Amino acid sequence: MKAHIRLGKILGIEIGLHYSWLIIAVLITLSLSSYFGTNHPEWGTAVVWVMAISSALLFFAAIVVHELSHAVVALRNGLPVSSITLFALGGVAQIEKEAETASSEFWLGIVGPITSAVIGVVCLAIAAALGWPFGEMPDTPLMAVIVWLGTVNILLAVFNMIPGFPMDGGRVLRAAAWKITGDKARATRIASIVGQTFAMGFIVLGVFAFFGGSGIGGLWIAFIGWFLLNAAKATYSQLEITEGLKDVKVGDLMNEDCPILEPRMNIQTMVEENMLKTGQRCYLVADGRTGEPEGLITPHEIKSISKEMWPMTLVGDIMKPFSQVHTISRSAPVMEALEKMGREDVNQLPVMDGNRLAGIISRDRIVKYLYTRKELDT
Repeated sequence: MKAHIRLGKILGIEIGLHYSWLIIAVLITLSLSSYFGTNHPEWGTAVVWVMAISSALLFFAAIVVHELSHAVVALRNGLPVSSITLFALGGVAQIEKEAETASSEFWLGIVGPITSAVIGVVCLAIAAALGWPFGEMPDTPLMAVIVWLGTVNILLAVFNMIPGFPMDGGRVLRAAAWKITGDKARATRIASIVGQTFAMGFIVLGVFAFFGGSGIGGLWIAFIGWFLLNAAKATYSQLEITEGLKDVKVGDLMNEDCPILEPRMNIQTMVEENMLKTGQRCYLVADGRTGEPEGLITPHEIKSISKEMWPMTLVGDIMKPFSQVHTISRSAPVMEALEKMGREDVNQLPVMDGNRLAGIISRDRIVKYLYTRKELDT
């Protein structure tokens, strides 16, 4: 999930917010103001709102710590982590590679709930040390915030241990199945199916709760189920893609006949004579005399120029210099190419054979291969 608002970096990992986080942040703050205000009207409106905003911010900080724990374990296992993004249903650490052993997968999954549980227990212990009688309503604003934060983090730990992929509990389940069967693909399939089963249960429970009088709470449960169902299905689809591309190399799918343009061609001619007539979206730009690649041009670069300027703008003026273009070896697995495209947010990669340009691998070409393979298998 891509962040829309960047907050900075922790341990070299970019922390960001998805726009959906803003919605849930407002809802949680409103809910907390109602909760604190209803239970302690004597504290006054200003105090209640300060408590609600502070509690919401501390809760999201705890989620960042939860995701950082995943990131630290991933880094210790040699798995790069590019970012952590907060969104409507919590947070996600963007781990760029899959775990290579059942053991590392287990620790990747379990560390988040452990972290949340520890935060929750510590908060409740602090509240007890401040004089809070366990199980009773806190009698000071500070204690109320600490108790709520402790309780919600323990509930978060329990919720994350639901044994359905891609929840943390699903990762633990996959690790266990992987250890027992010795087959990562089979373990992922098991975790995904269990995840879909739990998700359907949430949806049914939410619908019954809504019509039973729970109102928005029931809809919220159903929405969580819907999200988990889609995530579990996406995991299964990812497994099918991985299996379908398991033994395929970049050189097997690359396009060796790369369309090449001269840097002195204007954008108007390029669009009308090349892009629109052929449907080709990616072009190499090379010196007409030496044939040396100078850059790459796609619709992304063209869209940055107004149409009125196309006749006066040359390809060489807006191309992405080849020195800034991410490339891949023809002997690399196609899955590595897909991961790199996702990481760099591009749809194609020039393919290198040593220092020589061998072709271009595109997302479209990979999708067509998978579609054709699936069609032939049915």
